[in-house]
Amino acid sequence: MKRNVSLADISDGRLYSENDMVKADCHGCAGCHKCCQGMGTSIILDPYDVYRLTTGLGISMPELLATALELNVVDGVILPNLRMTGEEEQCAFLDEDGRCSIHAYRPGICRLFPLGRYYENGSFTYFLQTGECTEKNPTKVKVSKWIDTPELVKNSEFVSRWHYLMNEVEEHIMSSEDDAFRKNLNMFVLNTFYLAPYDAKRDFYEQFDERYARFREIVPAN
Repeated sequence: MKRNVSLADISDGRLYSENDMVKADCHGCAGCHKCCQGMGTSIILDPYDVYRLTTGLGISMPELLATALELNVVDGVILPNLRMTGEEEQCAFLDEDGRCSIHAYRPGICRLFPLGRYYENGSFTYFLQTGECTEKNPTKVKVSKWIDTPELVKNSEFVSRWHYLMNEVEEHIMSSEDDAFRKNLNMFVLNTFYLAPYDAKRDFYEQFDERYARFREIVPAN
């Protein structure tokens, strides 16, 4: 989800690489789960998130959409996000003690928080969102350790490709007045990158490349 705000208003004014130290460590949250409540539809999943959830939990994407996930329109594109439930509007994956029941498979946005990504020139850097986490004395942690994602360089390349691909899809959809075209493109993206099952025994990035190639057969690069 894009945020049309000034970095100066929401960050400490610095940009970080995966090798930098940043004051983001909230000491295991100490029972706090405020960042898992009232998030609306903002915790949007990318294909790697879906791969991690479906293969880690052994649950299909349609099953997850019937319980803990939902589909919403983001800048004209239909994408899945974590579902907020109950009176407190909390993440459907929180257990009765308010702890994350999918911590090992949690989405990339959850791993980042309170960091964000700043995209430019085909890639991105990280920034610290100030005022988002209620921890008053966060300690320094290496960005790569905080994100806790295997093959981070390869994952970062995927994240960039996905971000700019979604920008392209958005441009196609928002510039077209053909309702059938917009619907068909949305369904093709959903089916290709989200609903078609991923093989837990195969490398995710190889599977993504195959799906990306199928997408390019239908939608050539600009």
